[in-house]
Amino acid sequence: MWTLSGFIDEISEDFNEQCKVASGLGLSHVEVRSAWGTNILDLDNDQLGNLRETLAEYQLKVSSIGSPIGKISIDDEFPPHLERMRRAVDVAHALEAPYIRIFSFFIPAGTDPDSCRDEVLSRMSALAEVAAGQDVILVHENEKEIYGDIPRRCLDIVTTVSAPQLQLAWDSANFVQVGVRPFTEGYDMLRPHVSYIQIKDALLADGTVVVAGAGDGEVVETVRALRADGFDGFFSLEPHLGEVSSKRVHSGPELFTQSWKAFTDILTSEGIAYA
Repeated sequence: MWTLSGFIDEISEDFNEQCKVASGLGLSHVEVRSAWGTNILDLDNDQLGNLRETLAEYQLKVSSIGSPIGKISIDDEFPPHLERMRRAVDVAHALEAPYIRIFSFFIPAGTDPDSCRDEVLSRMSALAEVAAGQDVILVHENEKEIYGDIPRRCLDIVTTVSAPQLQLAWDSANFVQVGVRPFTEGYDMLRPHVSYIQIKDALLADGTVVVAGAGDGEVVETVRALRADGFDGFFSLEPHLGEVSSKRVHSGPELFTQSWKAFTDILTSEGIAYA
């Protein structure tokens, strides 16, 4: 039984509406990235308490903290960010989230990412150390323009840091947007380290994000392989179909629902049970 989740802040800034729509679609879990227009790591403890109460009202659990950890330049100061990692762990504990999404630092334009390898891996090791023994798993997302944007460097991160608390999130659309055919070029290499799946798709021609199965992200091939491998984990809807700003992506209830329907249609056609 595969478990669906989703970045519900794409539905609305209002957390109650986020949860109402998610619950209406039958989701049992959600991925929290922001609420009431505020990043999840910047909510105070009272706000987190309100968030927990709303989740309980809609009988929702948290699959992952959609944190911005590692989403700074490799040239930015690191010690304050390490403190933010500690806050992410505290928030994960408060919300009983088993995963925290992280990134591997933006590389300045015109710079060879491989020239930043040592600094990136030093920082990733430090982030992993914060999570050691904390009953939480960090999942690195293959975001474009960071060090770990292509399969080879994603593999480098997890194998070099070599910590059980650092694993990979798989994002097909992000791979497509850096010119990678995800399943063909990355699946066999990365599958042993993948523990969390983000659902969105994109077109190789121009990077446009589309619903699952409508792009070049080889979503169906990946789903079939994951079933054959016995994968049993979360699939988090990240529509990215609406207005994009520097702070958030607003897809709204309708486009979020379209994203959910496209992916669940694939699961149904493949005879895969989900909850």
